[in-house]
Amino acid sequence: MIKVFIVHGLGGWPNGGWRIWLMSELEKKEIYACALSLPNQDRPLCEDWVDEIARHVIANPKDKIYLIGHSLGATAILRYLESPLAKKIAGTILVSGPVKTTGNEIIENFLTKSFDFKKIKSKIGKALVIHGNNDPRVPLEHAKFLSEKLNCKLTIIKNGGHLNGSSGWHSLPQVLEGLLQMLSVKELESLKETALLSKVPGLLKSLKKSQKEAKQGKTITLEELS
Repeated sequence: MIKVFIVHGLGGWPNGGWRIWLMSELEKKEIYACALSLPNQDRPLCEDWVDEIARHVIANPKDKIYLIGHSLGATAILRYLESPLAKKIAGTILVSGPVKTTGNEIIENFLTKSFDFKKIKSKIGKALVIHGNNDPRVPLEHAKFLSEKLNCKLTIIKNGGHLNGSSGWHSLPQVLEGLLQMLSVKELESLKETALLSKVPGLLKSLKKSQKEAKQGKTITLEELS
């Protein structure tokens, strides 16, 4: 069974921003999705967030797990993947995530050491980085660095801001499209509802090409997805 766990960021909550929309869309496809409720969201500790992510992954050993994180949630996913608690997951989508210090002391405990990208890459099947070109909180350079280290696609969204509710993002189709592109052709064909797939031009036809490009690493923009 495919299961998607969504990780919110600093000061966030499970139903904020585009998360409730994404869960609704995945439900239509009969894909299980759950937005996690992380402890102390206003003054988080990295260890606590990593433990909470691990708890959900460990509880579903027979399922194909995808982790989707926004902002500090993306950082927490990276910290989980390099931790001794990490299990191999099918894929991850990292949205607007900081990977270097930003001057915000509240999140510094997530960023005090560099990431072990070799270990992180060994724990994920596929990855996608999504970022706004004008993010006021996390500069685009973070996303470029991350996609390079993970050797994965970077989707840059024009005027995306921090890609959160405050920036007007109560839906984020690029996340859904990215997740569907990570699934195998067999998995896509087995989904009960096909309405959304009809809105993703040539998805099944281009799946192999997308997977090849993801292995090679490529930066794409919103215009390329439209």
